[in-house]
Amino acid sequence: MSVISNTIINIDVEHQNQRIDNFLFKQLKGVPKSHIYRIIRTGQVRVNKKRVKPDYKLKFNDQIRIPPLRLTPKIIAYPKPELIRLLQSRILYEDDNLLIINKPAGIATHGGSGINFGVIEVLRELYPHIELVHRLDRGTSGTMLLAKKRSTLKELHTLLRDNKIKKTYLALLKGFWKGGKQIVEMPLLKNILKSGERMVCVSSKGRAAITEFHPKQKFSDATLVEVILHTGRTHQIRVHAAYIGHPVAGDEKYGDKEFNKIMRQKGLKRLFLHAYEIKFHLLSYSRPINIKAKLDKDLLEFLNALQ
Repeated sequence: MSVISNTIINIDVEHQNQRIDNFLFKQLKGVPKSHIYRIIRTGQVRVNKKRVKPDYKLKFNDQIRIPPLRLTPKIIAYPKPELIRLLQSRILYEDDNLLIINKPAGIATHGGSGINFGVIEVLRELYPHIELVHRLDRGTSGTMLLAKKRSTLKELHTLLRDNKIKKTYLALLKGFWKGGKQIVEMPLLKNILKSGERMVCVSSKGRAAITEFHPKQKFSDATLVEVILHTGRTHQIRVHAAYIGHPVAGDEKYGDKEFNKIMRQKGLKRLFLHAYEIKFHLLSYSRPINIKAKLDKDLLEFLNALQ
């Protein structure tokens, strides 16, 4: 185990626009991610002598002060070959700049909090310099976008900020949906508990969030809906769905326990939330990218059983 003293890092052009938490994960390989989040939240990490939040975007010439830390040598581990093959088999689109996969449910976006490997760690065995463009919850399946080049990553992040990446989901919600399209415009506030768990609630102190629900198929006690995100907040669909009284089936955090129990008895073994389609247009491309990921077999079979 080694110890580092107070360290000052100056941000160069290559590292600007990165989130400070992601930057520190790479710089402090022997420090648990939970500890990195703690030293950011408690103000031990300073940027230009000021406290910042984990999602702070680094700027050129920023000065980061890192407090004394103990570094534990990291035991090198590798993802199992079958996990690599699984993600390879779920590639939906690939070119020199982009990779789009159909993420399986149950696999985290990235490692941490007791998880050795997420999608990004596994894919880096095949593409060493690949970066996440956005995240999906561990229980959510479907289209996930990754960038092979930093210039492409920056352009895609700009599209995300400008709401120019259209993401459409399929979700099974509790109850018989009445009426047609419903748009929910309620601000969302994210809290990180002491355990590191993220919880989101509707709050006037939160950030603007807009979710559009379209009923597709109605069952006796549930409704399949198409969901269009107009903003990209953490757990947005799940929180907005619960807020209007139609929580997502299989949602253990924001859902209805009795409804989830009934769905399990009928054969649902996971969160019924699937990123069905993604659309965007990069300036360097002659035509828009429009990729769809069909519902996984287990969800299709469950819908057939509901009928």
